[in-house]
Amino acid sequence: NVAIGLMFASNAIIQLIVNPIVGPITNRIGYSIPLLTGFIVLFVSTMTFAFADSYTVLLVARTVQGLGSSCCSVAGAGLLATIYTDDRERGNAISIALGGLAVGALVGPVYGGVMYEFCGKEAPFIILAALTLASAGLVVLAMKPTLKAEDVKGSSLIELLSDPYILITAVSICFANIGIAFLETALPIHMVEVMGSSKWEQGIAFLPTSVSYLIGAYLFGPLGHKFGRWLCAMAGSAIIGTSLFLIPIGTHIGHLIVPNAVLGFSIGMVDSSVWPIMAHLVDIRHVPIYGSVYAIAEVAYCLGFAIGPAISGPIIMLLGFKGLIWTMAVINILYSPVHFLLRQPPTKEEQQVSG
Repeated sequence: NVAIGLMFASNAIIQLIVNPIVGPITNRIGYSIPLLTGFIVLFVSTMTFAFADSYTVLLVARTVQGLGSSCCSVAGAGLLATIYTDDRERGNAISIALGGLAVGALVGPVYGGVMYEFCGKEAPFIILAALTLASAGLVVLAMKPTLKAEDVKGSSLIELLSDPYILITAVSICFANIGIAFLETALPIHMVEVMGSSKWEQGIAFLPTSVSYLIGAYLFGPLGHKFGRWLCAMAGSAIIGTSLFLIPIGTHIGHLIVPNAVLGFSIGMVDSSVWPIMAHLVDIRHVPIYGSVYAIAEVAYCLGFAIGPAISGPIIMLLGFKGLIWTMAVINILYSPVHFLLRQPPTKEEQQVSG
């Protein structure tokens, strides 16, 4: 538990360190070069995974992967927020991007488990490396990466972090995703110990989560605009807690299908609602440049995936698998009402008048 947890967490830990650097860099030079750099770094780290023969090399590759992930995710989110300024269009674009994130983060265990079982260790990483290299080529063809002079100085990280509404959204992202971070590390081991599951069964258990995340993210891009993104995030947070309560009760892989599907759907609700809210908060309360705010979003996301794997082993030793997951369920349910504060956040002008 501890060794595997540390390997999972190393990626997120590096992203935690690098995201606050990448965000301001994108503000100064644009999004294309950081995006291309990220894909190249991901290619190198993925090929290293394919041929690594020790835990140490795997840990280094996972760590380097965090650098590439940071460049791609921060630059990608900032690029979308810059291109799509209308709330409806921005929400739709970000929900599509989050769907891509779901394919990587949640389909990964399914793909890896099946490919490892039937094709060996190297095959899944070689295929992923080829796809990453192709993505880098698309960035070169479509964006023709060049340095961009900084026209307007964006708000600093400290200024954004001092905004209570941005902090609410950041904590929401962290809490929404830390449950799945716990499960990615602990659920396969729990399935072996309780259900006697094989490798492919451990991977396939996350398939309902990934499919329903895609559905939730795509649906609540436009629905969030219609019903209120704060309301969708609040409901999603409560549903996350409910689904987490049900997962440890299962004693057979079939018992995991419904709660895992509900979990993925509700995380999609929260993510597709909160990420556009962060850009909206920058629009109305700060300078509309988005690299730094999405660096904060990525830090929040990675904080969940760093804390989850790193502490899941010790917590399981103390409270057991059920205690670990139920604790996170309670936290999500209790945090859900806080989203009401995002209903009508004051604008910069309103703040100055009230001040």
